[in-house]
Amino acid sequence: MKEFRFFQRDLRWRELSRWGTLGLMDDKAGLDPGSTLHVRKNVSLAPLTTLELGGPASSFTSVDSVDMAKEAIRWAHLSSQPVAVLGGGSNVVISDSGFAGLAIRAEIRGISIEGDEGVARVTAAAGETWDEIVKMTVAENLVGLECLSGIPGWVGATPIQNVGAYGQDISTVIDSVNVLDLESLEERTLEREACGFGYRSSIFRRFPGRFLVVSVTFFLEKGGRPKVKYRELRQALGPGKAVPSLQEIRRTVLELRRSKSMVLEDQDANRRSVGSFFVNPVIDDVKLAALNEHSRRTGALAPTESVPTFPGGESEFKVPAAWLIEKAGFSKGLRRGGVGISSKHALALVHFGEGTSEELVALAREIRNGVDRKFAIKLEPEPVFLGFPSTSPLED
Repeated sequence: MKEFRFFQRDLRWRELSRWGTLGLMDDKAGLDPGSTLHVRKNVSLAPLTTLELGGPASSFTSVDSVDMAKEAIRWAHLSSQPVAVLGGGSNVVISDSGFAGLAIRAEIRGISIEGDEGVARVTAAAGETWDEIVKMTVAENLVGLECLSGIPGWVGATPIQNVGAYGQDISTVIDSVNVLDLESLEERTLEREACGFGYRSSIFRRFPGRFLVVSVTFFLEKGGRPKVKYRELRQALGPGKAVPSLQEIRRTVLELRRSKSMVLEDQDANRRSVGSFFVNPVIDDVKLAALNEHSRRTGALAPTESVPTFPGGESEFKVPAAWLIEKAGFSKGLRRGGVGISSKHALALVHFGEGTSEELVALAREIRNGVDRKFAIKLEPEPVFLGFPSTSPLED
């Protein structure tokens, strides 16, 4: 029997005064007289990010529908301003000078579940909170997102970097992504194959500024048998344990993330971060053998030890970036002014307060160069950089 449910949440305009020092006047130039679009000037973006860093956008608006997004894009074109799309702000580093253009916060909301026996298609709009979607699918006994519990941010960002954790990558359960093409202003549905998913990458990541994600549809198994692939998660669940429930997996993942300060909690001193700042490098077996030899020769490993790895594909291996960072001499808890490395996880760069994006980028560059000198491996950053002269500000 087919079932269909739709949950529509009312979107109330969020008072901009809650977000910091913001422009108070609407810019109505070029808008229709009856337009409901609010374009603000000199809006502070730092409070809209998990790092709480960065300067203002010269123009800012929040949209709750595709039509409203189209209107914002037209306004930007008329005003000759570049456009940047923001979501939950959990994977972006904004420059101290801010963004000289129109920043659009996509607050499109809504969730639908449609399914037959055994399967379900869950469609979530871009502005929905990601962990609430995971929580809902676990409660509905739908398999496929449980290991992605606790990841901050909104749904719209998940396909952009092909979010993954604890053995699950979101691309494996994405059915399609509904987008607004920012060049043609046409709404399009991209099937999974058209999204160009790779390890922490996608067509959306490779062509920034081309698409605004409107919604994502996931193909999930109803009442299926959860697969626990990740070694650390298996150990945390307990050796020899019967097949765990989705609730047990979610609870354990949240506990693991919390132990690493990877769950956003106000009382956590490490909370201001973008999570993992660098992507785990993927190398082949030849490079892995050379890395092991080099690491033993330089003392990073004992003669009988090997570099820790995870499967990265056929004849490929993921090397934990956190291991490389610590072995290169950058310990947890390191401080550089108002920023530093999390005291719980070497892969998280943290803003401790009163810091700057310049300090954060300088620390990231220092770490990247240090790992390169030690292991001849260039770490690639995971977050998006907005408002910097270069899209790769870590390059020397």
